[in-house]
Amino acid sequence: MEILAFALVLALAFANGTNDVSKAIATLVGSGVTDYRTALAWGTLWTILGAGLSGLVASAMVKTFSQGLIEAGTVLPSAVGLSVLVGTIAWVLIASWTGLPISTTHALIGGIVGAGCIALGSQALIWPSLFKKIALPLLLSPLLALAVSLAIHPLIRVLATRWDGACLCLMPASRALVTIDARGGTRTLFQAASLGMPVAAVPDQCDRAGLRGVTVGMDSIHWLSSGLTSLARGTNDAPKIAAMLLLGSAASWPSGQLQIAAFAGVALAMGLGSSWGGRRVTEVLAEKVTRMDHAEGLSANLTTSSLVFVQVLVSERNKNLMSRPRHPSPRSYA
Repeated sequence: MEILAFALVLALAFANGTNDVSKAIATLVGSGVTDYRTALAWGTLWTILGAGLSGLVASAMVKTFSQGLIEAGTVLPSAVGLSVLVGTIAWVLIASWTGLPISTTHALIGGIVGAGCIALGSQALIWPSLFKKIALPLLLSPLLALAVSLAIHPLIRVLATRWDGACLCLMPASRALVTIDARGGTRTLFQAASLGMPVAAVPDQCDRAGLRGVTVGMDSIHWLSSGLTSLARGTNDAPKIAAMLLLGSAASWPSGQLQIAAFAGVALAMGLGSSWGGRRVTEVLAEKVTRMDHAEGLSANLTTSSLVFVQVLVSERNKNLMSRPRHPSPRSYA
């Protein structure tokens, strides 16, 4: 039974990859930065890194999804966990095949609530926890994302407009950082006095001014924001999927080897699903939702990644605070 559960967890991670990778890379394709194949490879790489990282920084997610939704002491039949996995896998794969962007978290919660109510009765579920830790964040996240996007997009738009046609050029041979304006005029911003001093830069069209050096421009920043979003997605989703191996238990791994195997397997399966089946949903988000450029893509990616990382950090902080031993207040005797 344990082997079947592990196989289904890997299948769920694969299904997750086919749907969720698109949410980080669609802006790259939609704004014309790159093609689908390259974007999928980029998203897959950062998704795997994020999923692997989650084993170290997202233990609170594991605890919430494995034991935080079901009353303590409830004996959970193995069929319940398997039903949750099979139902979630089926829905996510159907959605990916039809090009429908969905949330694996929504699907998992629906499976846990549905299977739990049927097998154990509604009294076995911790409804306040479901509302506070799951339903409320899921309801508020679109509104928060909208608010953050509206706040940062004007600034990103202004910066992108001012940067258009200009760049900075890193010239390692000369140990210099040079700015180039829209007409090709150059000005040295910094030049190191010795070879040991590092030079860092940001930019786009050094060749226009006849300069040769490493450049990072709006395209490059867009690439980085997409990678950051994929990293955040992997960090957020992998622990929820791995937690299904501990559903209804004490949320402690039987051994360190099993924990490593679970997160490594989930990370690789998510990456495989992303590279193999992530195109359909990416096409929908990149071409059939809205037209976008660098500024819009950057706004979307920065909003998504920041909110996801904040959620992970807040969850970990709350878990650490609750796990601290509480010392009784000293009593005063008259």
